Amino acid sequence: MALRQGSTGHGGSTEGYAADGACARSTIEACSGRCSCSPRRRCCCIFLTYPLGLGTYLGFTDAKIGRPGHWVGLENFEYLAGDAVTQLALFNTLFYTIVACVIKFVLGLWLALLLNKHIPFKAAMRAVVLLPFIVPTALSAIAFWWIYDSQFSIISWGLLKLGIINEYIDFLGQPWHARFSTIAANIWRGVPFVAITLLAGLQTISPSYYEAASLDGASPWQQFRYVTLPLLTPIIAVVMTFSVLMTFTDFQLIYVLTRGGPLNSTHLMATLSFQRAISGGSLGEGAAIATAMVPFLLAVILLSYFGLQRRAWQQGGADK
Repeated sequence: MALRQGSTGHGGSTEGYAADGACARSTIEACSGRCSCSPRRRCCCIFLTYPLGLGTYLGFTDAKIGRPGHWVGLENFEYLAGDAVTQLALFNTLFYTIVACVIKFVLGLWLALLLNKHIPFKAAMRAVVLLPFIVPTALSAIAFWWIYDSQFSIISWGLLKLGIINEYIDFLGQPWHARFSTIAANIWRGVPFVAITLLAGLQTISPSYYEAASLDGASPWQQFRYVTLPLLTPIIAVVMTFSVLMTFTDFQLIYVLTRGGPLNSTHLMATLSFQRAISGGSLGEGAAIATAMVPFLLAVILLSYFGLQRRAWQQGGADK
């Protein structure tokens, strides 16, 4: 009778059993949840790291298309360090990335500041600005290939009609002409991303900051320097990090426009890696070129990360 009324070895009632049962069920459910998630996490890690690991491994082998390679250590990297074409591709990649990203940032920031103001047809202008970013890269590259054509270039035709030039410009036939032509095409494609992202950051800044600065007699330039720029710095850091990464690893635009020519003057590390690995059949050498890009990309990411961390630390110190 005492047992039916709930006398238990726990020194309590049946409520103790109920509590223990609920606790046990929750523990089992939590454990089963962790176990069911573990395979997914493992698959995700394998999916993300296997291509990078395989590509890095191939860079240390003499693998060719159609046959497995053997471990050669740093032999591929030693050869590429003295290869004139690889050195030129590295110069082209750095020049292409630095010039394009600086101009994209300046134009993107200017467009973002313009679209953040109350101007007529602002919604239509935003749509027009975003248009180059949503056009497929291959399609825009073909359009630029026609614009830069040595016989049918609309730019050369217009300059010729204005009397500025006497003959058509060979945009893609001269090394430096080709470099700046591909940079211009990349800027056209990349400015919308910078502009729209910075515009989103500008719209998060409270108008009260500008009102207070205006009451203190700050000029528009001072408002931009001391209000807009400091508050927009984290967004700028993130946007420019992605812009540098996308520009440094650009492939489609260059491959469709020039295939790395003329005289390898527009070869980037990505296009040269593809040419050596796929067209040339030397998987090990192409993978080594791609692997050599990783330190540059990591340096950009770490620079942005530590820059943001330092800014957060400074702001925290100022608040204290």
